[in-house]
Amino acid sequence: MKKQKEKKNSTSWRKTMVLTEFFHAEISSELWKMLVSISRKALRCKSSAKSLISYVHELLPTIEEIKYSGVELPAPRQSQVDRLSEILRSGVELSHQALSSSRWNVYRNFQLAKKMEKLEKHVTRFLQVPMQAHILADVNHVRFEMAERFDRVEAANQRMEKFIGEMKIGVNGGGWVEEAVRSMQEDETWVEGCNGNNNGFGVGLEFGKNKVMEMVFTRSDVSVVGIWGIGGSGKTTLAREVCRDDQVRCYFKERILFLTVSQSPNLEQLRARIWGHVMGNQGLNGTYAVPQWMPQFECKVETQVLVVLDDVWSLPVLEQLVWKIPGCKFLVVSRFNFPTIFNATYRVELLGEHDALSLFCHHAFGQKSIPMGANVSLVKQVVAECGRLPLALKVIGASLRDQNEMFWLSVKSRLSQGQSIGESYEIHLIDRMAISTNYLPEKIKECFLDLCSFPEDRKIPLEVLINMWVEIHDINETEAYAIVVELSNKNLLTLVKEARAGGMYSSCFEISVTQHDILRDLVLHLCNRGSIHQHRRLVMAKRKENGLLPKEWSRYKDQPFEAQIVSINTGAMTKMDWFELDFPKAEVLIINFTSSDYFLPPFINKMPNLRALIIINYSTSYARLQNVSVFRNLTNLRSLWLEKVSIPQLSGSVLQNLGKLFVVLCKINNSLDGKQFPNLSELTLDHCDDLTQLPSSICGIKSLQNLSVTNCHHLSQLPVEFGKLRSLEILRLYACPDLETLPPSMCDMKRLKYIDISQCVNLSCFPEEIGRLVCLEKIDMRECPMIRYLPKSAVALQSLQLVICDEEVYGMWRDVEMANSNVLIKVAEQHYDLDWLQE
Repeated sequence: MKKQKEKKNSTSWRKTMVLTEFFHAEISSELWKMLVSISRKALRCKSSAKSLISYVHELLPTIEEIKYSGVELPAPRQSQVDRLSEILRSGVELSHQALSSSRWNVYRNFQLAKKMEKLEKHVTRFLQVPMQAHILADVNHVRFEMAERFDRVEAANQRMEKFIGEMKIGVNGGGWVEEAVRSMQEDETWVEGCNGNNNGFGVGLEFGKNKVMEMVFTRSDVSVVGIWGIGGSGKTTLAREVCRDDQVRCYFKERILFLTVSQSPNLEQLRARIWGHVMGNQGLNGTYAVPQWMPQFECKVETQVLVVLDDVWSLPVLEQLVWKIPGCKFLVVSRFNFPTIFNATYRVELLGEHDALSLFCHHAFGQKSIPMGANVSLVKQVVAECGRLPLALKVIGASLRDQNEMFWLSVKSRLSQGQSIGESYEIHLIDRMAISTNYLPEKIKECFLDLCSFPEDRKIPLEVLINMWVEIHDINETEAYAIVVELSNKNLLTLVKEARAGGMYSSCFEISVTQHDILRDLVLHLCNRGSIHQHRRLVMAKRKENGLLPKEWSRYKDQPFEAQIVSINTGAMTKMDWFELDFPKAEVLIINFTSSDYFLPPFINKMPNLRALIIINYSTSYARLQNVSVFRNLTNLRSLWLEKVSIPQLSGSVLQNLGKLFVVLCKINNSLDGKQFPNLSELTLDHCDDLTQLPSSICGIKSLQNLSVTNCHHLSQLPVEFGKLRSLEILRLYACPDLETLPPSMCDMKRLKYIDISQCVNLSCFPEEIGRLVCLEKIDMRECPMIRYLPKSAVALQSLQLVICDEEVYGMWRDVEMANSNVLIKVAEQHYDLDWLQE
């Protein structure tokens, strides 16, 4: 009976571990898995250090006994034993460093964890190969009792290998990154006591929400409500909390549109989206010509709609986006008051003294009040220097977390040397927050400064950011993800997790990065010092009114620029619009434009070191690219991102070193030829409407490890020779409703670990020999109602650990679950998509 209970508990434990390991992969992408595993590694650094000390203390005495046992060893062997002893002692010292390191210092803990991995390799090398071989060779010359000691050495070695192995990337997942994202979301409810509970920082946000809701609900003469206040005061937070309120959502019957306008808005696209929302046509194409006049029409209660316009900068722009239509309410968020447009306003004030202290303590100490033993006077002085602005309190508070009092005094001294945050609050606020970046490690600071390279108020796909950092900072992906988490914990960027509801309009990239516009201004301020041709990052902060390059750049056309990153933001460009510029050191080029016809910059030919190229079109129609011959010279290009363009024919161009290709919202035009990318490791095709079948040439890319074909609604066929992709490990065929079958040859993909076929609503079955996929660990088949049969070979999937499916098909996996006690069959839960709040 006891054995049965233990077996049952063991089975339950194994399933729980499987669920833990795959939790983040279930709700997000493989990028998310990498992030949480790195975070887990940092989190477990302390517990691993304690275990390491214990194991070393157990192992070291035995090694010392061997050294001083009186048995003479040959000199080489004695030297090896001495060396092992030194390594073990250094391990104890390393463990003490880990124990003294703050749990919030993710980057330092990550570095310590890497050193502990290196230590493990040294110990394993000694214990498994030379040491045991030499000592066992002398076993006949040693006392009989030494046999027991050797057993102890081997057992201790095995335990050490086990616990250090668990620290390695990709094992057991973790909660660090989940906590980082969740803290960003919680900030919006903690700040000033959201929802009137006792867990926040006061009643300011609840009071503001009630005032705005009163203006929206009770006043029939009000069609435009303004929320305004200084930057970093929490205006957007207030607007989002209004939209999240159950009463508001019920009143407008979920017909709420949240748009970010920014300083460089695409007015045609914004007008089309607003008009489509008002008319009840959410799928209205951006090319639709919205009439300059808006017809007045009678509306009933069910036609009530709410449009939120965030980050509005100018009156002329606002006048083109706001219309007086019965039943339509506008909520406008801005740093400025527009009395000629607003019928009612709410000004967001600075935090009260108590609320400011609570918010600061939350980020500096992880609690709402000053902890015991802290210097109360010093803490309050630093809070006062932050000017009661939520953004300043969060950034500076996070930078002081787990620092000693001398560090606090240094920061306080530098803060007090500046002017108080008053009328010129923005400049002084930027200067104060710049202090927090001065104490960042150099590599992390450089990565933070790179964020200015992307347009304001745009989500940055995490994959783009990571690829860029890997290429220009000579770090691996693991370290890049650790830096993302560190910057998130410092409140210097925000991690956004997309809802994984399976909606047809969901993004192929489920993790993105955003940054407050004040922080972006800070980065631009730090990057734009000195002569423009010497800037390491040459960035157009926003698009010029004429849509062309800055005239200032033309003054340096006769001398080379030093820029490593070049980011431009233009309208339509012809050959004559470009300057002759020279960028011999450029490694990253980001091209943002708004046009249906675009001539690629000729100076690409003068970028011999270009490694990453990002081309994004923000217009409402696909852009036709000209001057594509420049691709022939990109011999060092490793990463290419194309968005909202018509893919050109690249005849004669072979990008030999290209490793990653992302094609998003593009017209393929049968122009995708795998022979042009012979060494590709990752290929993503997302929202490519004209893709009906995957080109067979793709199957010739022997190095391809990750293939994502998502939201391609007309994809109906995969190549017969699909199985030639023998190196493939990740296959996503998410939301391809016209796909009916999977080619049998895919069962030859011996390295395949993950399959996502969710929302392939017409897919009828798995290949009969699916059991040959010996490495397959996870299957995601949510919303695949036509699959009612599971091949018998599926019971041979011994590596399978998790299947996510709908309740209706749960039963067909029971045989697999009985054959493999490690597999977990999980019924997908209903997921509600609130992505409109993040537009």
